[in-house]
Amino acid sequence: MIVRALGLLLLLVAAGAWGWSRGSATWTLAGSAAGAGLWLLWDSARAGQLLRWLSRADDVHTPRLSGLWGELLERTRKRFRALEQKAHSSDERLQDFLAAVQASPNGVVLLDSAARIEWSNLTAAQHLGLDPQRDIGQYVRNLVRHPSFTAYMELGDFGREIEIDGVGDRPTQPRRISLQIHPYGDQRQLMLTRDVTAVQLAESMRRDFVANVSHEIRTPLTVLSGFVETMQSLPLEEPERQRYLGLMSQQAQRMQTLVSDLLTLSRLEGSPAPGTGEWVDGAELLRQVMQEAQGLSAAIATPPHLIELVPGPALEVAGNRSELHSAMSNLLSNAVRYTPPGGRIAAGWRLADSGVGEFFVTDTGPGIEAEHLPRLTERFYRVDRSRSRETGGTGLGLAIVKHVAQRHGGHVKVQSAVGRGSTFAMALPAARLRRTGGEGVELPTR
Repeated sequence: MIVRALGLLLLLVAAGAWGWSRGSATWTLAGSAAGAGLWLLWDSARAGQLLRWLSRADDVHTPRLSGLWGELLERTRKRFRALEQKAHSSDERLQDFLAAVQASPNGVVLLDSAARIEWSNLTAAQHLGLDPQRDIGQYVRNLVRHPSFTAYMELGDFGREIEIDGVGDRPTQPRRISLQIHPYGDQRQLMLTRDVTAVQLAESMRRDFVANVSHEIRTPLTVLSGFVETMQSLPLEEPERQRYLGLMSQQAQRMQTLVSDLLTLSRLEGSPAPGTGEWVDGAELLRQVMQEAQGLSAAIATPPHLIELVPGPALEVAGNRSELHSAMSNLLSNAVRYTPPGGRIAAGWRLADSGVGEFFVTDTGPGIEAEHLPRLTERFYRVDRSRSRETGGTGLGLAIVKHVAQRHGGHVKVQSAVGRGSTFAMALPAARLRRTGGEGVELPTR
């Protein structure tokens, strides 16, 4: 500022001296005025350069200014750079935040004061059937047309969440979306959504599981209590007493089998998956379960079933021996229980070209209607409840098979035709199978 004032003073003195040299006070004043005017024009030109640079916001073509305007220019440039870096940093943080919200399993929708969509993540778009780009600026109530949501918006009471039907065609298990609005800022609204279908399904399964277990245990307990009361209150002949004791033993065995299956399922769900360090002889397992199936058939069927071994490759399986034995035994025992006496049952190992191996069981039973096939591996699900109880089934066998197969990286396959029989298979990946040099097991048939 001092340099600027000295420059103006020197210019005035020089111009006044020029006028004084002309020998008149008038010329002296005129010279000083002309000097002041020239200085103002020069200073205004420099200020104009600075203003034009500010209006262009051009940090490349910067004017060269000295003095006060040069200092102001340099400080303005530094301030612009600091603001630009701050804006860039803020934009990076905003992008990181939006990326995090985009990856959230919950849906997020930002609404303005008129309930128009300002932004939504992909999860919310999937939940509500929105287009994150096309639907910006649209009224959310025009896009989400569920009656519960319309009433929710009109009432304006956002202290609770509501549930609406999700988009998509899922007739077997319709999608359910939980939704709640949270006001924020200047009359804006944050809408959060989450898919609660799995939660509701799990809760429904839990209720069904408790109800089924209670029912399965209550039935034999009722029978046992009735027999005990009869034996306590009535004098029975020895044949009647033995018959009642036999029926009581049968019901006790039924409860023991149920508890054993429940413990097996609990252990399968709560333990780590089997490793690949232990190799089990598939032929030996097959021989054991075939012998068990023949014994079961002789005990419950007259005449017994014709249980045959289908020749196949000699294999070893990487996994847990007891789990594989349980799964294979359940598949064969199911075939024995549901195939009429004298029917044919065949079992064995087979390999696909891809290397996937299957333990399969084929029967000549009544077959299963297609509508039941997707639910066969659910706990306690039965096609014919009365038939299952007559044969002593618990409704947990195929659930155990499914868990064992999944823990070994495989899955369960079912093919059935009403009146023609069924084929159940436990498919295992090629990584858990290897051929051996031995021969397949031979077992006498009955």
